[in-house]
Amino acid sequence: MLQESDHVLVSHYIKGNEKAFEILLERHKTKVYQNIYFMVHDGELAEDIFQETFMKVIRTLKSGRYNEEGKFLPWVCRIAHNLVIDHFRREKKMRMVSGGDDYDIFATLDMEELTVEDQLVMDQIGSDVKKLMEQLPEEQKEVVQMRCFQDMSFKEIAENTGVSINTALGRMRYALINIRKMIKEHNIILSPQ
Repeated sequence: MLQESDHVLVSHYIKGNEKAFEILLERHKTKVYQNIYFMVHDGELAEDIFQETFMKVIRTLKSGRYNEEGKFLPWVCRIAHNLVIDHFRREKKMRMVSGGDDYDIFATLDMEELTVEDQLVMDQIGSDVKKLMEQLPEEQKEVVQMRCFQDMSFKEIAENTGVSINTALGRMRYALINIRKMIKEHNIILSPQ
């Protein structure tokens, strides 16, 4: 069973074979954990999100809602990525400051943080880039997402999409060309003024 594809192992697990999931977990745990750690830079937090990721994977598989055949690792990495984003959103909402009468709030603020205006601009840029990506052909969009948002190497992208490394590189190249054309056509500015 160790030689089976992810797709076959997922199928076995959905049918009740717990060993199949153990193999999937063992096969992909390092990559998933590294992706999470790369985003959060905290071992304990990365471990928590890693566990939450696989709990969500199990729930989704057991409920019969998994339908991304042949793309198990990118799907798991997308779940992890979304959980990291959720964590930072929650953390941002829960930030509190307290202190006595002689407390100086400016002593605790990180002066490198973006201003509200800068953050709005950065959010808009991110939104614009996502909209541009949505207009790409499916193969190009998939490569950009794997490379930029899942930090996958072109070798990993090639393996996950079933194409050669040169094809994966070519798709990325054409995606960038297409995005540049769209930026020019729509007069989009992708940097804060």
